[in-house]
Amino acid sequence: MKRLNNHRVALLVTAVLVGTGVLVGALTAPPGLGAADRNPDGSYVGTKVEGTTPAQWRLTWEEDPAHAATISWTTAVEPKKSTLVYDTEARRGDVTGYRLHADATIGQYTDDEVHTWYNHAELTGLKPDTTYWFVMVSDGAASREFHFVTGPEGDADFKLLYGGDSRSDRDARRTMNRRMRALLEEDPEILALAHGGDYVANGEEMEDWDEWLTDHELTVTEDGRMLPLIPARGNHEASGPLFDQIFNTPGKKGGNFYRTRIGEQFLLVTLNSNISAGGDQADFLETVLSDNEKVRWQCANYHRPAYPAVKSPGSALEHWVPLFEKYNLDVAFESDGHTLKRTCRIRNGKRADDGVVYIGEGGLGVKQRTPKDDRWYFNGGMTASTLHVQKLTITKDSLTVESVTDTGKVYDSYEARPRKR
Repeated sequence: MKRLNNHRVALLVTAVLVGTGVLVGALTAPPGLGAADRNPDGSYVGTKVEGTTPAQWRLTWEEDPAHAATISWTTAVEPKKSTLVYDTEARRGDVTGYRLHADATIGQYTDDEVHTWYNHAELTGLKPDTTYWFVMVSDGAASREFHFVTGPEGDADFKLLYGGDSRSDRDARRTMNRRMRALLEEDPEILALAHGGDYVANGEEMEDWDEWLTDHELTVTEDGRMLPLIPARGNHEASGPLFDQIFNTPGKKGGNFYRTRIGEQFLLVTLNSNISAGGDQADFLETVLSDNEKVRWQCANYHRPAYPAVKSPGSALEHWVPLFEKYNLDVAFESDGHTLKRTCRIRNGKRADDGVVYIGEGGLGVKQRTPKDDRWYFNGGMTASTLHVQKLTITKDSLTVESVTDTGKVYDSYEARPRKR
């Protein structure tokens, strides 16, 4: 009973502290993100990064999206305290009404010129397949109310988005962010976005990340639903610290490779093609695929392609493809080439009905290249030069990947059936 009373006192103290702050925060909270852009000319400014007002919001998933998530935001100055208040019921932004809270880790982004601060609130013990409503609060400055849906448990049907290369062309990136928002608003079964890397042109410059994070706000639906990110590191993020500071170090520091289980029957292995593909990473990949060999659907996400549409093959071809084939991976999602592609099914370096399909190859905003469609592995596949995001539909009977362009057109569709495992 004493422990229970102490817990109640702690919650009461937190509510009072946050509630006092919100008297100021209510005046500084940014307006809700609507479907229309804020400027008359159609451009998007985003939530202004000033003081301790929470801005540049994002939500990341790693290994266990049914029970854990990290919600992050940026502040212009260092807060003395940042807290996320959350609940399974909407509270309309009244921070004193949320039953749960998580204190955020605060740190400064590593940059010589841009001096802003990251705030990471790690949530654990979440209920699967549940909507959580939340508000970010830094020294009394509060965000609007947002919400997200946790991953399912059991043998569940759901949908995901996949895409990479959102760098360089900011207008096109905003267009694709709006497209992803539209997809989420049209289809609430979409749970998250797996990003294949190359978010920005220079991953060691906070100025580039500042623009990307502001533009990422466009993926939030009009009613405040956030699209969780499952991030991979690309070559433009290099090995610098900002990727980890932006996304709260997905996978171990210096590695950034990890596995995500969504429900009982879907596995996504996120790999880092920016470091050695052999050694520890290859061992990790084999262990994960071996431990999950009975899982119905198995996919991988990494940046540098094994079967590229434009460039030469990356080291995945030597180190990862043999493991993909050994354990019968269903689809490998690749980026980096700046084009749309789907290979035929490949095994042992040639077309095979029981092979692995490679889909990509980076269309979330970067200027598209002309694919080399005469390569043998596109016989039975396809290529195109168009901005795109992949929409995955996962059911017990099929895994469908639709390539959706910036205009909303489904340019290509691929369907896999369950393998005998």
